[in-house]
Amino acid sequence: QVQLVESGGGSVQAGGSLRLSCTASGYTYSIRWMAWFRQAPGKEREGVASIYTGTGRLYYADSVEGRFTISQDKAKNTVYLQMNSLKPEDAAIYYCAADSVLRYTVNWWVVRNYAYWGQGTQVTVSS
Repeated sequence: QVQLVESGGGSVQAGGSLRLSCTASGYTYSIRWMAWFRQAPGKEREGVASIYTGTGRLYYADSVEGRFTISQDKAKNTVYLQMNSLKPEDAAIYYCAADSVLRYTVNWWVVRNYAYWGQGTQVTVSS
């Protein structure tokens, strides 16, 4: 089992920045994929960014590319999401996800690809 704990959410004005953290514990040796998803009220959960921890390859949703940066600290089993130039439409609960493989498809943004999820952290962006 793998446990994921997110932190770093909060409230910020449009144009501001936040950094989210996701720390993994448990059987972390098997984890190769870590990702950030978000879910706004009344909307489906969507992929924001992902990292293949083996090579460090990064993936981003079009809506955040150039504004958000995903990174990892392997020694701390932690993945970060640096969010800059935040917009009101970025407001959501942000979830960390992880797995050893992408279970169903090759697309990193598919929710069911990930077996392990954090509890989520709220991000609020005011205009």
